[in-house]
Order: sequence, then C-alpha cells, then structure tokens
Amino acid sequence: MDTKQQASLLRKFRALHRYTGALLFFFFFWIGISGLSLGWKKHSGGAILPDTQRGAARELSQWLPVDRLGYLAVAALKAEHPGLATTIDRMDVRPGKGVVKVRFEGHHTEVQVDGATGEVLQIATRHSDWLEALHDGSIVENWLGLSGGYFKLFYTSVMGLALLLFTVTGFWLWYGPRRLRAAKRNRR
Repeated sequence: MDTKQQASLLRKFRALHRYTGALLFFFFFWIGISGLSLGWKKHSGGAILPDTQRGAARELSQWLPVDRLGYLAVAALKAEHPGLATTIDRMDVRPGKGVVKVRFEGHHTEVQVDGATGEVLQIATRHSDWLEALHDGSIVENWLGLSGGYFKLFYTSVMGLALLLFTVTGFWLWYGPRRLRAAKRNRR
C-alpha cells in the first residue's frame, strides 16, 4: 500500500471513528459507568450489592425447609415494605454461609434469611440488579414491555461490534501516522 492509499485509509478511519463515537457516546458513557460500578459491587461496603450475612449452620441437614424460609422472607418483606410485591423470583442458597437470599419480582429488594433458624438477617436493595440491566440494555427492554430478549441481543451486538470497530480504528489512528512517517523517512 503506497503512502497516498495509507493517508486515505487513515482519513476514512478517523471519520468513521469520530462519527461513530459521536453517535454512540451516550451508550458508551453508561456502559462505562455501569461496568465500573458492577466491577466494584462486592467491594462497595453493601452500597451496590448487600453484603452476604452469615447464618448459624452450614449443614443443609440442619436447615429449615425451603418453603418455610421463603414464607419467612415474604412475611419480613410485607412487614418492612407493605407496598412491594411479594412474589418470589429466586432463592439463592448459600450453604457455605448458612444463608438464603430471597429476591422478588418487580423490584430489587433482597431478604437474607438464616437457613437454620429462619431469622431474617437483612433486608436491603440490590442496586447491582438495575445497574446490570442498564449495562446490558435490558432496562430499555423492560421499560418498553418487550419480551424475548431481542432488544438486548440487538443492543449488545451493536455495542460489542462498535467496541471492536473503535479498537481497530483507534489502533490505526495511532499506528497509521507512525507508518506514514517511517515510509517518508525511507523514501529520503
């Protein structure tokens, strides 16, 4: 490739880099902020993700039945936050810590229950859940009432391809001028 072709390619990459960056700036900004926050979630002192509490027993044979633990979590949520939905979305069983984390549909509240005693150890908001939804685009899908995950698939594909494009064009914007200068020095 001669220097004119290299310079032309460099100009095209610069324009592509500039216009794509301007178009996707907002999305990259939020992906960066949410990704940084998610990276720090377990080291946030419970601000982003509630710290996992410790229960009395780690042996599952000493635990209460799962349906009883769910019932106790729902009762605690109703008492603490009467207006929130009480349909259980999932129960995260942590035998090593002796605790069950109960999460609910429609909000980001978590109730941690001691697996052996049924004592409610903590009721807290999982900010990491909405940050993750912001990060992967599913927050928009939820707002629009879409199902099937197609918007999230489209969003993550566009953003992933854009990141690859920025990597290639950014490298060329750094390397191309060096290559042109070297070619000019070699012609002298």
